[in-house]
Amino acid sequence: MVTLLIALMALTNLSVAGSRVSNVATAEEWSQFRGPNGSGVSATSGLPVNFGPKQNVMWKTELPPGHSSPVLTRDRIFITAHGKEKENYKLLVICLDRPTGKILWQREVPRVHGGRLQLVNGPASPSPVTDGSNVYVFFQEFGLVSYDGAGKERWRLPLGPFNMFYGFGASPILVDDKVVLPIDQDSPSSYLIAVDKNSGRVRWKVDRPVVISGYSTPIIYQPSHGPKQIVVPESFQLSAYSVEDGKRVWWVRGLACEMKSIASHDAEYLYINGWGFPTNQPGKQVSTISFAEGLARYDKNGDQQIAKSELSGADPMDKMLGDAFEAFDTNRDDKLDARDWEVFRAMMASENGLLAIKLGGQGDQTATAIRWRYQKPVPQVPSTLLYKGVLYMINDSGILISFDPLTGKVIKQGRLRGAIDKYFSSPVAADDKVYLIGEAGAVSVVKATGDWEVLAVNELDDECFATPAIADGRIYIRTRSALYCFGNGAT
Repeated sequence: MVTLLIALMALTNLSVAGSRVSNVATAEEWSQFRGPNGSGVSATSGLPVNFGPKQNVMWKTELPPGHSSPVLTRDRIFITAHGKEKENYKLLVICLDRPTGKILWQREVPRVHGGRLQLVNGPASPSPVTDGSNVYVFFQEFGLVSYDGAGKERWRLPLGPFNMFYGFGASPILVDDKVVLPIDQDSPSSYLIAVDKNSGRVRWKVDRPVVISGYSTPIIYQPSHGPKQIVVPESFQLSAYSVEDGKRVWWVRGLACEMKSIASHDAEYLYINGWGFPTNQPGKQVSTISFAEGLARYDKNGDQQIAKSELSGADPMDKMLGDAFEAFDTNRDDKLDARDWEVFRAMMASENGLLAIKLGGQGDQTATAIRWRYQKPVPQVPSTLLYKGVLYMINDSGILISFDPLTGKVIKQGRLRGAIDKYFSSPVAADDKVYLIGEAGAVSVVKATGDWEVLAVNELDDECFATPAIADGRIYIRTRSALYCFGNGAT
């Protein structure tokens, strides 16, 4: 969710209606978050259905904590982590031997900035990306750094500090000779950056002042005519940028305020779900008032700003502002100014839901690009999964929905028995199976058809936030305390 794959890999390109998006990899590498171009799909076979701490374990390696997902080369695994101490923890980059799980090297990255880590987020959430030899990692408390396969530092690029309500969520990707990372912040200083993968030199940086919040990893789109583009969901919109110079090429408005998932896609369309605040229900806009009216109602000391202490809590508007005041206060000064108020109004006016969006074009494509909308409950974090002509979406409480991607029609909706949980890990698929992991570590294995059925629910007995990696008949799953490699026939 690919241009990331090295020349040693056989890449399958889907071509439909004159455009293509790389979507399926061979079963050798899984080089970025969610695998080839973020699709979550592998072409491997022979994956296990039943596994756990004492079943079909090829190997298990204890690791420090972290939410980042493992990425694979032909013989190595890269992952990030942080120390176990609540204070003064270390930022870590770890390389493992893929066949055995043995730790080959570990490097510490300095903590330059303090980082806001709201709720369950952690200091090692963004996943690494690899070109098959070198690894590129990002920490919100430092910036970007690259190592070679032996653990020698190649370059570093300090970035930040950052201002994100939930902490950083997006992972870097590779496209051609560039490392690309979106920096979507709650202050008017969001930007998209491309760094030379060999030197760490900034190739281009594009300011995006209208973007206020975002946690989504980009994908790469290759039009049938013209250069590659970087497609990234942003607050209230989806935008495509030129890989060559960062210029915005086309965009589609109408997304929710908080884009956390990575877009599933085929050759023509992508499928993206967005979630806002609980006060903004799926498909429902919430009425608000202008800033002038807000000042008249709340500004008791006449400083042309609204403090939380000035909210009386007497009506639904007061409660709505009070419950999420810190999110609307984008510059963290404990007051809402005119810009903060417009952010609040935009968030309340946006609509949560799942959209099918046609790729490509020039300029604003909102009027023609949206194929269908699904405006019922959608997940807060996990991405959708497009696999073999069916679109899958997992909601909290273990509700799995399959869609016809052509029409948006629901094929089947049901609860995953034995896996009623909150979900942070995104689903992945291969070998006619879909794998879904709940926070408590229950892994549901589902037969990949529109009328899906649960084949097994495997308990890992540990928390899980990371998305699995799949390759060569193996599935690699990171829990709170370990990295597992599962495969059929393991003893």
